[in-house]
Formats: sequence, structure tokens, C-alpha cells
Amino acid sequence: MQIKLFTISVGDNGSALQEMNTFLRGNKILNINENFVGSPDGAYWCFSVRYMERAGNLTESIADIFNLYLAWYKAKRGKLFGDKVLEYGRNLHTNLRLLQDQILTGDAETGDYQYFTVYDPKKRQICAAPFPQRVLHHAVMNICHTYFERHQISDSYASRPGKGTYSALDRARQFNRRYDYFLKLDVRKYFDSISHGVVRSQLGRMFKDYTLLRLFDRILDSYEVEPGRGVPIGNLTSQYLANHYLSPADYYVREPLRVPAYVRYMDDMVLWHNDKRVLLQAGLRLQDYISEKLKQELKPFCLNKNIAGLPFLGYVLYPDTVHLAWRSRRRYRQKIKKYHLWLETGLWSQEEFHNHATPLTAFTKYADACIEGSNRVLRGGSWNNNPENCRVANRNRNNPNNRNNNIGFRLVLVP
Repeated sequence: MQIKLFTISVGDNGSALQEMNTFLRGNKILNINENFVGSPDGAYWCFSVRYMERAGNLTESIADIFNLYLAWYKAKRGKLFGDKVLEYGRNLHTNLRLLQDQILTGDAETGDYQYFTVYDPKKRQICAAPFPQRVLHHAVMNICHTYFERHQISDSYASRPGKGTYSALDRARQFNRRYDYFLKLDVRKYFDSISHGVVRSQLGRMFKDYTLLRLFDRILDSYEVEPGRGVPIGNLTSQYLANHYLSPADYYVREPLRVPAYVRYMDDMVLWHNDKRVLLQAGLRLQDYISEKLKQELKPFCLNKNIAGLPFLGYVLYPDTVHLAWRSRRRYRQKIKKYHLWLETGLWSQEEFHNHATPLTAFTKYADACIEGSNRVLRGGSWNNNPENCRVANRNRNNPNNRNNNIGFRLVLVP
């Protein structure tokens, strides 16, 4: 990203203006700021133009065999023993050479998704791409990641290494302590409402590699909720495209609106200010911008004092404390009860229980307030005299008044 300055006198004969127009036509412009300056020596306009030189000749790097091996390694993580993964790996070199040829010719296969529905935390349709396409997506993003990253502001936190949910929450807590009011915004049916035309325009501002752009076109055309709209939830490419989609809005908030504090996690946007009227006006202008430029619709505004609590990413942030949102509390109770049932009935092993319960419990630890009924120690297995009792799921179901003199141990973790 680079910046070029133009200074044009009010009485200019047109040469400086012509120079600027020539520059604008020949480069991909991100945004333009203008300021009118009056002085005893005269009046003039000062333009600062932020632009990005487009990247080219990337297809060969994407199709490089070492990049494809790296993409295969990333795509199979967590799925080592899946049937499709094992089948692809039996003829790995042949399959990667085939993918290499498809990338170079621009004819890589896309689509043919497997669809399933999840209901946590809300109903969503997930699209699982075939394994060869997941390798393709990783190969593309191994190379293109740098160019997407250049367009992100520091306070955009989704789908970025070193950022993530808890970094966004930490930053939001800083602003929530510093300012009196917040304005929370999010987009209605975000992934389903993403415009293919806007995405193509954004990609054209970043890349000039025709084969790569054609590959992105094929990925976009492989899925739509309605004509020309929607990206599949579940694809690696969708995460990048969706996070990049609102990056023009980030710059609009930072510069024309000049909001002092702003955090975005995918389509969840929060603005802070000490004057609620300024926030409301900024929200209305941002709403118009997103509607006009990005062809999307915002949900109703959430404008309130910070002491009322900011609902953000499953938590409620107060100036001095953090609580779990009520939906998060309900989801925790339901899941932990189900996990214990599956463990006690033998449907899950202790390892499976641990793999699911650990991240679920870790999510609650960021909050300062305890969940109702959760202020207990996490207990491991006990062993009094029978080795089979040394397991997490061991429950003797004894009467509370029962007493004995058995000797054993129990592992205890106090959160």
C-alpha cells in the first residue's frame, strides 16, 4: 500500500489536475482524502491518494510442487485417517501433478460440495469441499495471504494469524474502558449476501494475474444463494474473501468518519465515542456506505452506554468485568451435560470427552463471572481399591450418608 500526494491550486491551469487524473486511471485506488487549504499565498486543494500496486505472475508460485505439498499437509491436518485423505495420499505425487496442471491452465475443479446443517449457535448451512479442492484452496492462500493481509487494518481480527477472538476481545475491553458509549453493528445474513460483482472488483484491485482471477471466478461461480450472491461457509477461500469484503468499510470508519475507536471481527463491528450523537451519525453514514458500495444491509443498531454491557463474540463486556452472554451460558450447560452423559454411558472414551470438554471449558474461563452451577472443581478419576474405578466417569452412586475407610486418590483441578 502506497500514498501519493497532489497539490492543486484553485487557479491552476489544468496541468496538475490532468496529471492526477492520469495517475488515477492507471492505478488501483483504495481511497482519496481531500483537504482545502487557505493561506495568504493562495488557496489550493491537497489530495492524498492511497493505492495498491497489483500483484501479477502468481499462478506459477501457486502451482509450484513444493507449495502443493505444503497445501496437502495443511489440508489433511486433523483428518489424517479420513477415507478421502488416505485415498488422495496413496497416489499423492500423481494427484498433485494433476492439480498443478489444472492450476496452470485455469481449469481446476470447483463445487460439488457436501452440505450439512449446524444449529450452534444458530442455524447455518455448511459446505464441505472435496479434499482435492481443499488442497487447491490452501495452495492459493499460501501465496495470496500476503496480499490480503496488506489491505487489513490492525483492528480487524478474523481469519488472521496472531489475531483471533481473544485479541479482539482484549482490544474491545480497552476501548470499552476508555469511552462512554459504543455502537455495535453487524450485517444481515453476511455470507449469503456477499455480492460476487463486488468481490470480483476487489480482487481486480489486488491482482492482475488473469489465470488467478479466472480461478477465483470459478470458485465464486461454484456457489450462490441467489443469483450473484453468497459464498460457501466452510471454505478457506470464503474466510479470506469475506474478511476482505468489509475492508473498505474499515478505512471509511477510520478516515472520512474519523471514529477514534473501532474493532471488527468478520461482520461484527463496534465503534466507540464519548458522544452518542456522533456515534449515531457515524452509524447512519456507515450504513449508507455499506448499502451503496458493498450492496449489503445492516441489522438494527445497538447503541448504548458501556456500563450497560457490550455483547460481543459470545461475551458481555463491561468496563471492569466480562460475563458470558446468556446464549453462551445456555449452550455451555447443554453441551457439558450431554458430554458427561456420553462419557458415563460409554459412547465416548475419556480422550474424546477431554478433546471436546477442554475447549468448551476454556471458552468460559475468559469471563470473570461463573456460570450457575459451574463453581465446582473439575474432578478426575478416583481409585480406592479397584483399578476399574480409576476413570473420570466413575460414579458409585452411593447414598450421601455412606461412609467407609477405603484409601485412594482423586485428581482435582481448581479453575
